[in-house]
Amino acid sequence: MSVNTEQDSTSCWKERFCNFLQGRKVHAHSHATEDWRILGALALVCGLLGLVASLLEAQSDLSGTWVLALYVLAMLAGGWDALVDVKEGLPKGELDIHFLMVAVALGAASIGAWNEGVLLLFLFSLSGALEAYASDRTRKEIDSLFKDAPKVAWVRGATGDFMEVPVEAVAPGAVIQVKPGAIFPVDAEVLTGQSAVDESTLTGEGHPVSKAAGDAVYSGTLNLWGTVEAKVVRRVDESALQKVIHLIHKAKHLKAASQRFTDRFGTGYTLLILVVTILMFFVWWLGFGIPAFENAAGMRSAFYRAMTLLVVASPCALVLSIPSAILAAIAWGARHGILFRGGVAIEKLMEVDLVCFDKTGTLTTGEMSVERIESFPAGREREAAELAYSLEAQGSHPVGRAIYRYGKEQGLRAQAIEGFRAMNGLGVEGRDGEALCVLGRRELLLEGPMAERVREVPKPSAEFVENWICRGDLVARILLRDTVREESRGVLERLRDLGIRTVMLTGDRRETAEAVGAQLGIEEVQAELKPEDKVALVASYSKKGYKVAMLGDGVNDAPGLAAAYVSVAMGIRGSDAALEQSEVVLMRDRIGNFMAARYLSERASSVIRQNVTIALGTVLIMTLAAVLGWLPLSVGVVAHEGSSAVVCLNSLRLLFLKSKQ
Repeated sequence: MSVNTEQDSTSCWKERFCNFLQGRKVHAHSHATEDWRILGALALVCGLLGLVASLLEAQSDLSGTWVLALYVLAMLAGGWDALVDVKEGLPKGELDIHFLMVAVALGAASIGAWNEGVLLLFLFSLSGALEAYASDRTRKEIDSLFKDAPKVAWVRGATGDFMEVPVEAVAPGAVIQVKPGAIFPVDAEVLTGQSAVDESTLTGEGHPVSKAAGDAVYSGTLNLWGTVEAKVVRRVDESALQKVIHLIHKAKHLKAASQRFTDRFGTGYTLLILVVTILMFFVWWLGFGIPAFENAAGMRSAFYRAMTLLVVASPCALVLSIPSAILAAIAWGARHGILFRGGVAIEKLMEVDLVCFDKTGTLTTGEMSVERIESFPAGREREAAELAYSLEAQGSHPVGRAIYRYGKEQGLRAQAIEGFRAMNGLGVEGRDGEALCVLGRRELLLEGPMAERVREVPKPSAEFVENWICRGDLVARILLRDTVREESRGVLERLRDLGIRTVMLTGDRRETAEAVGAQLGIEEVQAELKPEDKVALVASYSKKGYKVAMLGDGVNDAPGLAAAYVSVAMGIRGSDAALEQSEVVLMRDRIGNFMAARYLSERASSVIRQNVTIALGTVLIMTLAAVLGWLPLSVGVVAHEGSSAVVCLNSLRLLFLKSKQ
């Protein structure tokens, strides 16, 4: 097995190197995406050959032919990538930084400054290798999240046995089996078995998540200890994992405004630098009387100065300063359960000064939980709970699922219910022997023999939802409520500390919304809203000068998300409509990740400012020194390539940020 692996690896290396030598990019467009090992090896060869040539040149008794040959080989090694780029670009009329570097190196060689030309290409290729390494490291950070996606699934056949099937052929409704240590191949719902699942590839959450019958499991997540059988709910190409992969790949091609600005440094800027350099050559030669090509005593030639100016005016570091930071930020976010759909979202998030929150599923969990059970008269609460648990074992409503979960947690005994029937919008009914059992809204019991007893019980406070249950002389009610997320209050407090205004936008009842708002201390509550009302409110805040971020998870949130300055979707459980309209997706179902996303936005923006300052500062200072004739070509080369390496390494720091939520 190891022998085959080694052979494959060797073959892969040979193929990549042959492609490289033939002038074909391993990836596309920029040496930043080439294999950094090849670029590094060529830089090393260039440096070693140049060093040997310099040492031989210092020995006057040695042949100049050998020295010249070594210099030429060194320049070929160091300039190979740039030459390939120039070869591809010139027929299309494209001139870039590679062209400038080749021109300067050849210019230096033409006046006998071989060592400085080699130094330029050595540092340029070394900088390219560092750039490629940074890009490669970022790509691997992303790819590592999804590299183990399974290719097959164990599907129950007609005979009841499980057979191995390609994951692309698994259709919704099929039953799959996933054993301990295996990865779920598709999105599914657990039918039998219990386990804990590592969902870190999707959500960034490091703690295992318990799974039992009725719970959702997602493609790409790891089954830790129990064998489970699950019903497939969607095809593999529609899975949560594929959504994430699609969003990440799309993000890499959506550029921020600042990044689009630096992308303009292409052919136009290259031509401008060439024209300015030629003009300065004639100014130095004809205007100041500096020798054209020959260095005089204590004075460098006009051509030498022009080559130096050409190097230091090239915006290598500036072009790299923003995309390198953006890609590193996207990679960090993906590893921590935060997906940015492009650099523009990273830049905009730190500008937000008002955040609109949906209530259900955002500030709250979106899942009802049983608060307490009351019987009338008191004393029959457990009997009522067991009856409700038995009825809801066959139901699918969110309230019913909450009651069923409660029953399982309490270890209640399920009774045999016959004639089960769901009454849309009202509740469910069934028979326990001869007795009719009813579970649902208050209105169900207001027409029957229990009406008077029900009317005597006052309605609960706004934050509760009540469900009544009746069988014979048993009358009870179950009080449920949507659970407020534990971290919601802390997030709101931190936003207020930052001077960011907070607003709740919800379609829920005003009493319920205001109760949750009071519990959380949110500044403004807007309730009983239709989707178009949310859009109007977001637009009104924007007209007042606010940079609005909208957080939501449902279909009804999608229009509001689209209207916001920055749109943020909550969790992979959110609707496809919300995910599609969002620029930021918090994969972990935790509102605290919004603060992590904001922190990343601040850090990335800080790194970008640092990179731009380094790049622009280097260009301006070195250009001024070159114009005044103070700068040797070798110093200009070191400063130019050094600044490119610095911004790449500075951007890599974003990969090692500690999460703050």
